[in-house]
Amino acid sequence: QVQLVESGGGLVQAGDSLRLSCAASGRPSSPYPMGWFRQAPGKEREFVAAISRSGGTTPYADSVKGRFTISRDNAKNTLILQMNRLKPEDTAVYYCAAKLLSFPSSWTSSEPKDYDYWGQGTQVTVSS
Repeated sequence: QVQLVESGGGLVQAGDSLRLSCAASGRPSSPYPMGWFRQAPGKEREFVAAISRSGGTTPYADSVKGRFTISRDNAKNTLILQMNRLKPEDTAVYYCAAKLLSFPSSWTSSEPKDYDYWGQGTQVTVSS
């Protein structure tokens, strides 16, 4: 089992920044391919960003490209999402997800169904 715990959400104003973290624990040990998704009220869960096991592949949703940066600290088993220039439309619950996959090291996915484990989510609210 793998446990994922997100933190760092909050209430900010448009144009501000937030840094989300996702701590991974359990077995088998990481690193795994991981991703960030978000879900706004009344909407489906949508892809935000992903990072491969190697860290060398990092696709982004068009809506966040250039504003958000995904990264990982494998020594600390932590996934990071740096969110800059936040907009009201970024308001959602943000979830991290992990896929138990070792190869290829470049694997990523933007599909929620491809991930095996999910965190409980952290709320991000951006006021205008």
